[in-house]
Order: sequence, then C-alpha cells, then structure tokens
Amino acid sequence: MSTAPQPSAPLVFLKGHGTENDFVILPDPEGLVELPARTVARLCDRRAGLGADGVLHVVRSAAHPEARAMAATAEWFMDYRNSDGSVAEMCGNGVRVFARYLHRAGLVNDEAFGVATRAGVRHVRLGEDGRVTVGMGRATLPPQGEAPVTVTVGERTWPARNVNMGNPHAVAFVADLADAGHLLEAPVVAPADAYPEGTNVEFVVDRGPGHVALRVHERGSGETRSCGTGACAVMVAAARRDGADPAERGVPVTYTVDVPGGRLEITERPDGEIEMTGPAVIVAEGLVEPAWLEG
Repeated sequence: MSTAPQPSAPLVFLKGHGTENDFVILPDPEGLVELPARTVARLCDRRAGLGADGVLHVVRSAAHPEARAMAATAEWFMDYRNSDGSVAEMCGNGVRVFARYLHRAGLVNDEAFGVATRAGVRHVRLGEDGRVTVGMGRATLPPQGEAPVTVTVGERTWPARNVNMGNPHAVAFVADLADAGHLLEAPVVAPADAYPEGTNVEFVVDRGPGHVALRVHERGSGETRSCGTGACAVMVAAARRDGADPAERGVPVTYTVDVPGGRLEITERPDGEIEMTGPAVIVAEGLVEPAWLEG
C-alpha cells in the first residue's frame, strides 16, 4: 500500500454499531490509507479518540493483496482491525455494519451481495426490517480425542468447547454471567497450544429452550457489548450440548442469543452453514484531523 494521507487531506470516517459492538468505518476504495497498530488504537481510544471496538477499513478487493483472489466474488474487502490495532480474521457484527455502509453509500445496489474477509467471502442480505443476515460459513470443531479446553477466572475453572468460526472461540457454560468477573483481562485458557494466537472467550447462561445469553472477552479488544462470531460459536456449542445437530436431524436449528447490546438470531442448517441475523446502524459521519491522527 502507498503512504498515508497528507495533512491537507482529512480522513473521512463513519461510526456504526451492531448490537452495540461499535466500529469506526474508514472508506478507502483504492487502499491508500496505511493503518499501523498505533493509528488504529488512537482512533478506537474511548477518551482521546473516536471510540470503538474495532476499525472497518473499506477497500476494493482488487486493491488489497489479501483479497485480490476474492475480487470476482466480492467487490469489497473488510480489512478488520481490533481496537488494539491487531489484525483479525473476521467480525460478525462488523460484517453487518460493513454491509449497511456499502448499501448506504451506494457502493452496492443489490439487497444481497458478498463481502470479502480474511476468513473468506461472507454473503449478506439486507432485510426490510432493518436487520442484516450474514452467511457465517461452517463451524469447525476439534476432532474427538483432542485435549479438553478449560477457562479460568480467578479461582474458578470451567470446561469449555473449542469452536472456530473463521476465528477462535472458547465457550464456557456458567451458572451466572457475573461469574465471568470484570473481564478487563483475558481469561486464562488451557491448554495454551489449543489457541496459539489467542482466543475469544464466551461465558454463557441459559434463558430458556433455544435461548441463551452471553458475555464475551474479545481477543485484542477486551469485553465488548456483542460478538457476532461469538454468538455463532455459542449457538453451535449450545446445540451440541442439547443434542441438536442439524446434520443428523435434517432440519435447521435456531437459537436466540442475547448479548449485552441486544439480541441476535443464529440458525445452523443441515449442510452446516450458519446464518446470523441482527441490526446494523450507521450513527455518524465526519472528518479526522490529520494533525491529530499523526500526533
């Protein structure tokens, strides 16, 4: 990529959220904006910056080396960054907000289209009710016989299910969401080699049949108000715990997943494909002063 914008060119941004998982959106069709970790962290700073759980860098797939192979299927690439500046494979809530922005900006005209991500192309549908449905791909579960995973907070330890949704998750069922503690630091997950690059950790309670609620510590961001891939991982973990496997039943299985910022609907189909439906909102648009950004 080329150099960052010169001081004479303020950086355009938008702000959006999906179930209160919030993002700074940076339109950059030709991939001209460099985003070192310190710049992302500065933008996401909730006291001295714009404040966000992450950055949605909007780039044409053909203009980004990581996405060129997907350009024929998805014109736009979601170059997602966590709030600490680290690069992430996927963000489920982020894809919904990304899709909402593309349609709002007139960059896509269809109600259904593909979005390129580091976890592959995700297909989205914009609903008339304002919600967005995302095809999240298939969950990957470890083979039988793999060492069990545990999650520890303070003096308490729970067994957890390892679920990969294009990014890693450890899902622990607890008696009370308060058991997760303050979640300012990442919970301890063992064995360490189960997640060599770290993991998102979800703490889950039951609310009723096919209905669960979660709190999440997102890798690179801390506790967030929602996590779309986490909600999908939780749905799969809950369904398997409850003996519900769509591949065996031959019919879709749907769970309602409550997050601190709202509610998501997750469906797993018999072919293993998972769909997530939830809100996506654009709330603001403005300019970032280059002198501040460089400072």
